[in-house]
Amino acid sequence: MSGEGTNLGGTKAGGPMLRKAVFPVAGMGTRFLPATKANPKEMLPIVDKPLIQYAAEEAIAAGIQELIFVTSSAKRAIEDHFDKNYELEDKLLKAGKAEMLAIVRGVVPPGVSCVYVRQPEALGLGHAVLCARPVVGEEPFAVILADDLIDGGERPCLLQMAEVYARHGGSVLGVEEVDPSETDKYGICQVETVDERLGKVRRIVEKPAPEQAPSNLAVVGRYILSPRIFPLLESTPRGAGGEIQLTDAIARLLEEEPVHAYRFEGRRYDCGSRFGYLQATVEYALKHPATAGPFARYLRERVARGLP
Repeated sequence: MSGEGTNLGGTKAGGPMLRKAVFPVAGMGTRFLPATKANPKEMLPIVDKPLIQYAAEEAIAAGIQELIFVTSSAKRAIEDHFDKNYELEDKLLKAGKAEMLAIVRGVVPPGVSCVYVRQPEALGLGHAVLCARPVVGEEPFAVILADDLIDGGERPCLLQMAEVYARHGGSVLGVEEVDPSETDKYGICQVETVDERLGKVRRIVEKPAPEQAPSNLAVVGRYILSPRIFPLLESTPRGAGGEIQLTDAIARLLEEEPVHAYRFEGRRYDCGSRFGYLQATVEYALKHPATAGPFARYLRERVARGLP
């Protein structure tokens, strides 16, 4: 997909400028206990960067200027990570560690701001997104779930979606095909094909059983949403798990505005699971300049010795 006709982070063709991204990070991360007892799951590192930083960098690459974190009282480490650390910067400066200093200062680039909003109780993804309404206002916005780490290479996933949004407007959902037996873990879409990677959503269902799923096309942690979603979320009753489901509000949005499903280029790692987290760690270590060579040699030697 070409970015022709698109001025990301500036004027638009299909919809208003996309400037804000919401990061729902208030979850407890129980699948990673005890590691997440005192440390947010979004701060778990993949090699040398926490998951939430990968998510923030993806948003910034798409032209996002305001990072909105929907947090809880246990997530102060996320705020600290994106804040300035004057003592650390001063020590690195005096020690002449220019490269390390640049890394620390580059966590939040110039022109990008961070806002933190508390989710007072755990009522689901839809409720978390609704908590961001006073900051987002009446403009389109992105939602990124840091658990879903997507390696889009030179064209990060949200950048690809922003290009779709700039051409078509409406809302855009990042989707991929999943094993039909796993539809009960995702919001599942039924789409009308527009082109090879793009479809117009005709139906969306939250976590359907495999025999009831309209397809195996799953929404995986990336959204660009119209502000119309906010009043719909306000009036959406609690759904699966007794929570306010974003999928249920999107199903109602379909009746009013176009919603597109985009099959992004790249590979997703489900870092909300132990296995997906380990997969991501291995793959990112194999391409990190400081670890790629030694780690690849270690893996070859380990395989040669035999695996359990």
